[in-house]
Amino acid sequence: MNALQQLWQHGQSFWLDNLTREMLRNGELARRVEEEGLRGVTSNPAIFHKAITEGQEYDEDISRFAAEGLSVSEIYDRLTIADVQGACDVLHGVWSESDGLDGYVSLEVSPHLANDTDGTLSEAVRLYQAVGRDNVLIKIPGTAAGVPAIRQALFEGVNINVTLLFSIAAYDAVADAYIEALEQRLEAGRSVGDMASVASFFLSRIDALTDKMLGALAEAGSSPDVQPLMGAAAIANAKLAYASFERRFASDRWRRLAKAGAKPQRMLWASTSTKNPAYSDVRYVEPLIGALTINTMPESTIAAFLDHGTAADTIGSGMEEAESTMAALADVGIDFAAVTDQLLSEGLAKFVTPFDQLLESLGERATALVAD
Repeated sequence: MNALQQLWQHGQSFWLDNLTREMLRNGELARRVEEEGLRGVTSNPAIFHKAITEGQEYDEDISRFAAEGLSVSEIYDRLTIADVQGACDVLHGVWSESDGLDGYVSLEVSPHLANDTDGTLSEAVRLYQAVGRDNVLIKIPGTAAGVPAIRQALFEGVNINVTLLFSIAAYDAVADAYIEALEQRLEAGRSVGDMASVASFFLSRIDALTDKMLGALAEAGSSPDVQPLMGAAAIANAKLAYASFERRFASDRWRRLAKAGAKPQRMLWASTSTKNPAYSDVRYVEPLIGALTINTMPESTIAAFLDHGTAADTIGSGMEEAESTMAALADVGIDFAAVTDQLLSEGLAKFVTPFDQLLESLGERATALVAD
């Protein structure tokens, strides 16, 4: 049993943070499921941009759709939905075997809708119906406008992957929205056992920003030694978020839903590639392994953990140290709420930019193919 497969023994699933048509056609996705223990897939506009613009496997469809008169956004829709459907089919066995706990593939609403509650809800329902697979998750960012859309989409039966969570306060809001949606379904006489959701908590971007701020404090000489705090914020924040998860899903309120068949909204660790080469390449995997968690990894992190990662129950350890770390960050002048607000704003921009670049490149490719 390899290191990735051992994660499952400790209650954690590993998902792939990538999806291309090539890995569907050449059997790579199926191989990862069979040989590595892959249990889910996430995708985003940056990944699709790279896949669609750098390869040729989409050219035939792009040419055909363009010749039919479809708009660029309609072509994008057709391509991405087809890929997600194909991946859902590959992972359907995992979904079935796990009784709907795993085997999911994510597709996100347009990032331009992040602050549009009604638009997000409408698009989430449309995409869920268009994919037409039980094991699809629709990605909605956990913004202030996103939370009511998430709650209503779940009530209407749409499985949701809540993205771009950086703060515990934001996580608490979406976790409450999940429970409220299930309670509303129960009161309306609807099933809760077939609903699924994950809360995607982002990691490495937190350290990238806090390390930069700590470095500036060190250079200014306005703070005591900050070296022990370098690279510590993301893991500490994630552990404390997990503690909130455990409290919420051990409550009497949740037990009532669990008795009706509801599944917890699992914590998903995202942005798990190590940005700082001075840090371990499995830094955002090894300390956060535990029950009802998911780690979504790019290929580089998967390869690193497969080669030299260690699977053990680690998520519950070091809670006091995590609290001390967050307190120490505040003591040296790091406003962590401002950090997470900035990261959310930047995260939305980082989704919008590749999305727009993708549509632009797709339009250029469609024009060139039709001309040829």
